[in-house]
Amino acid sequence: MASRSIFQLQVFLIFALATTAFSSVLSPYYYEKVCPKALPTIKRIVEAAVYKERRMGGSLLRLHFHDCFVQGCDASLLLDATSTIDSEKNARPNLNSTRGFEVIDQIKKEVDKICGRPVVSCADILAVAARDSVVALGGPSWKVQLGRRDSTTASRNLANDNLPSPIMDLPALIKNFKNQGLNEKDLVALSGGHTLGLSQCGLFKERIYNGTNIDSDFAKERRKTCPRTGGDTKFSPLDPTFARFDTAYFSNLIKKKGLLESDQALFSGGSTDELVKTYSYNPKAFSADFANSMIKMGNINVLTGKRGQIRSNCRKVESLEWLLSFLYFCVQLIYFICKCKKFESVKLFGNNVLLSKMLILFQNLEF
Repeated sequence: MASRSIFQLQVFLIFALATTAFSSVLSPYYYEKVCPKALPTIKRIVEAAVYKERRMGGSLLRLHFHDCFVQGCDASLLLDATSTIDSEKNARPNLNSTRGFEVIDQIKKEVDKICGRPVVSCADILAVAARDSVVALGGPSWKVQLGRRDSTTASRNLANDNLPSPIMDLPALIKNFKNQGLNEKDLVALSGGHTLGLSQCGLFKERIYNGTNIDSDFAKERRKTCPRTGGDTKFSPLDPTFARFDTAYFSNLIKKKGLLESDQALFSGGSTDELVKTYSYNPKAFSADFANSMIKMGNINVLTGKRGQIRSNCRKVESLEWLLSFLYFCVQLIYFICKCKKFESVKLFGNNVLLSKMLILFQNLEF
């Protein structure tokens, strides 16, 4: 009787836990019951990574942005190239530029360990890591909506087409963000994320040598580390306090010291000038709008319910290689129910690896 009761409990748990992957509504409390230690684990690893290298905060924030603008916030950016995956990592805006993938890998490994199984999606990890990075560098916090699932596809072409270019003018930027369901306030607030991080010389070289809407002393200073010929991969800060979340980015734009052409476009006599001015002297307004726009961006074309999957490795699509194990389980279950005999194979369910594989399969099957 004890064996039968244990087995029945395990069967119930498999089906009960599997349903956690099928919610079609995002919620900041999504993992509260299924894995309450998930978010503290992400926060701990992000804080350690940022403490080790403060630049990493901007890098993790950028990963979430570059993911959401291509297919939606579905962790497609994290997929490595294969015979069937045209990796977004190889797109022009990402190649030799996006970074922080190893931190995401570490988070995934630790979270799956603490949760006992792959229950937290890579897409959610990107969203939470972005928030925790901003907080670690002195920025605002916000309630991240959770329950995203991971894509099974990626698109290098979409990444090339959808990600905003550093040479875009204001009308192009407004159109680019509008295509993602974001307005002008979102454009300016999210661009304020450039208060963190660095940019490569090749992306702003034309501006500092041939630009007209630029402070001459600022251009001269940037030329010291960005030669006219070569040196395209040398870095310069996006604002003077690139490792602290503040409003220096906007103050620089007013002084015509925006590093990228697309940065300065926000303050160039257009419709976004007043908002740039407001953010430059009102950090509370900027922080509040930035948080709201991050939540809004994090909702772009998310996969929920039975769409997508929960990857066990953020770099790879979760295959259905455990299908045979699942079918074998079904045969055993039917045998047990129909024959009402002592189930000799119940010992298998003492194996956490098999149970974990079953759970992954349930989470990723589409009915």
